[in-house]
Amino acid sequence: MGQISEFLDREFRHFNAAALVDAARAYRAHLAAGGKMLLALGGAMSTAELGISLAEMIRQDKVHAISCTGANLEEDLFNLVAHDSYVRVPHYRELSAADEEALYRRHLNRVTDTCIPEEEAMRRIEAAVLEEWVRADQRGERLFPHEFLWNVLRSGRLEPSFQIDPKDSWLLAAMEKEIFLIVPGWEDSTLGNMYAGHCLRGKIRDPRTVRSGIEYMMQLANFYQRTTARHSLGFFQIGGGIAGDFPICVVPMLHQDMQVENVPYWGYFCQISDSTTSYGSYSGAAPNEKITWGKLASSTPKFVIESDATIVAPLIFAYVLGR
Repeated sequence: MGQISEFLDREFRHFNAAALVDAARAYRAHLAAGGKMLLALGGAMSTAELGISLAEMIRQDKVHAISCTGANLEEDLFNLVAHDSYVRVPHYRELSAADEEALYRRHLNRVTDTCIPEEEAMRRIEAAVLEEWVRADQRGERLFPHEFLWNVLRSGRLEPSFQIDPKDSWLLAAMEKEIFLIVPGWEDSTLGNMYAGHCLRGKIRDPRTVRSGIEYMMQLANFYQRTTARHSLGFFQIGGGIAGDFPICVVPMLHQDMQVENVPYWGYFCQISDSTTSYGSYSGAAPNEKITWGKLASSTPKFVIESDATIVAPLIFAYVLGR
């Protein structure tokens, strides 16, 4: 264990700090026992540059599957090719509506304290991926959203535009390791909106060229059964929303809807969230509520860390990596 891990063991002893260390220790124990881990990536973690630590987690086989939002999928790629044109706004809490409008006129799309440049990031990636969409459409091929981006990366056409160290891109690491990746609700993303627009304009004849969320769930069901036949599969969730809600449902789907017998529960569960536990909130639901839905067992190690994932996740990853 390195200096960061030793610091956490020594200093993080109570409340959310203790929950962080408990979750990190249990993560390590889960892997040491031969378990695998699925990461559910919500929020704007790619724009927060989580790839700096997440890519290494992928390379060192500490993360074996990822469920992410369409935004996190594309924003890691945006950051890879346009990092130098991002604009940081540290005083974002003081912005007026007029200030926000001025950013809009500059084609700067704000995510908390960071603005993504439309032309340098979004339009550059749109041009590259549109070629892949059109080519697949003309050939009658159908691919998942992440497969189109992996094709763009494998082609090498973007390499001259890289503005960060490629080892800090989690999408590149996932492609190189060919880990299992799903992107539920991809339509709710910048590229998803662009894709719909190109379909409406007739550049893409068949909207089914990009495979659907239902097909992702079918892929996940097969992956879950293959993996849990030999390994316990854990669930590490950053944020709330569809990135977590979608994959965790695979267990009750297999057991309750498909009547598959002896489906293992998730073997570990941790959620980093600042969502207040509340009535009727999926993102704020306590882990025990998931027991009633057939997602977790009463014996599943369960952790909730109510804090900022941009602080907590890199610390847990550092602990798991032994840094």
